[in-house]
Amino acid sequence: MSKKIKKIVIVGGGSAGWMTAATLIKTMPEKNIILIESPNIPTVGVGESTLGFINEWLRLLEIKDKDFMKACDATYKLSIRFQDFYKKDSGGFHYPFGMLDVTGNYAGKNDWYLKKFVKPETPNSDYAQCIYPIMALVNENKISIKNNILPKYNFSNDAAYHFNAVKFANWLRTEYAIPKGVQNILTEVKHIECNKEGVDHLILEDGSKVEADLFIDCTGFRSILLAGAMKEPFIDLTHILPNNSAWAAQIPYVDKRKEMVNYTNCVAIQNGWVWNTPLWSRMGTGYVYSDKYISDEGALEEFKEYLRKTGHYNDEMNFNGQEIKFKNIKSRVGAHQRLWVKNVTAIGLSAGFIEPLESNGLFSVHEFLMKLVRVLKRDPEGYVSQWDKDSYNLACLRKFNGFSQFVALHYSLSHRDDTEYWRDIGNRNYDIKMQMVDLNYRYIDSFIDAALQKFENYEFDDSGYGAVFTGMNFYATDPDSLFAYNYQTKEWWRNHGLETSRKLDEKKRLWKEAVKDEPYMYDFLEQNIYNEA
Repeated sequence: MSKKIKKIVIVGGGSAGWMTAATLIKTMPEKNIILIESPNIPTVGVGESTLGFINEWLRLLEIKDKDFMKACDATYKLSIRFQDFYKKDSGGFHYPFGMLDVTGNYAGKNDWYLKKFVKPETPNSDYAQCIYPIMALVNENKISIKNNILPKYNFSNDAAYHFNAVKFANWLRTEYAIPKGVQNILTEVKHIECNKEGVDHLILEDGSKVEADLFIDCTGFRSILLAGAMKEPFIDLTHILPNNSAWAAQIPYVDKRKEMVNYTNCVAIQNGWVWNTPLWSRMGTGYVYSDKYISDEGALEEFKEYLRKTGHYNDEMNFNGQEIKFKNIKSRVGAHQRLWVKNVTAIGLSAGFIEPLESNGLFSVHEFLMKLVRVLKRDPEGYVSQWDKDSYNLACLRKFNGFSQFVALHYSLSHRDDTEYWRDIGNRNYDIKMQMVDLNYRYIDSFIDAALQKFENYEFDDSGYGAVFTGMNFYATDPDSLFAYNYQTKEWWRNHGLETSRKLDEKKRLWKEAVKDEPYMYDFLEQNIYNEA
């Protein structure tokens, strides 16, 4: 029988470490939870954007938005916008949160394609406007906590957050995890002693030894336990995800009420893309790029030039009286072949990293934690078998692999050819077998096969694939196949297409009318969270 897990040591703080500590102490308060973090090693601390899935994790920990938002400079987020990814100057489209509404229409999820058929001038950005009710709030930059205001809208599930990740980690540390019983040791790990079971003990800066039944690696890209001590192979994903570098900065608002939008904005430029996340007191921004195509210095100048054009940077501009600082970050893109090896597992950047597109950094943290808790609580006495570890590895890596492919779509579907970076992306072979797990069998998935499964029955499923595919001018169906599949004449479909178009436009009108009296996000936050009015 495997060893009982009673004592758990987390190595590393930051968002991953303190989210892990908070999760474990909440769900298993009977266990001895220790977090060791160095006071001298800074966290990456750039991830400031989340997805709606974080709400399940927050509910598990019984954390409400008002508990942490003010302390973390947080705002709400209802969508992600992508600009110029399809072609240079092609415009933008949204991937909104929340559920689709395709009730009462002729062709279900294909309705919008009928509208496009009869009105070819309809922009691709209209797709999200017609089938995601939440876009009525996004378009008006409003927030509503009324779950019945729009069809299938649920604020507690659909709204995510922008927040300062460093402040969030500190809030979890001081206001949640430590008060509930997590022991925090501020020191550096100087040596890791291993045996056949994995890590035997850690030797700290003062020479003391720390033993545990389970060690959790939250040391970021250094990954000193899983990569270092366990030497677990790392599966690189740069064949589908091109970027390995970023410049990040904090910039002031020019027009706070206007610029504090309820979505993350992502803009493709010469050698990558720029993110913009609006927080309460400032904006977080960064340029994600590949150093294969441009030097760090060249990328910084491209980034500054972009900010100059948007009015958010010049040589005299500062933030809180200080010169705007630009932080360079190098990343490894991919994941370890296994995430739980012997008595070591990893959460956060030490486990794997995709890239910031689609706000996936904290997503993998809370999703892996939910699975970890399920494994650790399976046996009342704390036993964990090899089957438990293998099933955890497979489940986490399947989720990681699937999200990697989803992010890669934003590149693979692009038709940009204005730089070598974008031309190479357009010429890559994306039909590559994804080998992410090697247990008793190998989990293999073809990127293109997985993506095109979303076309089953000539329509997209309820995931975000439809918004991304359509926004990138790659449709689930076309008039000829739609007509043939449904055994109707083109004239029949044209008549129904005109009626469907009127219905969709009427839906948009009704949704806009429904939110007309709801507060703008700035006003809602000022009155309900920050109380600065």
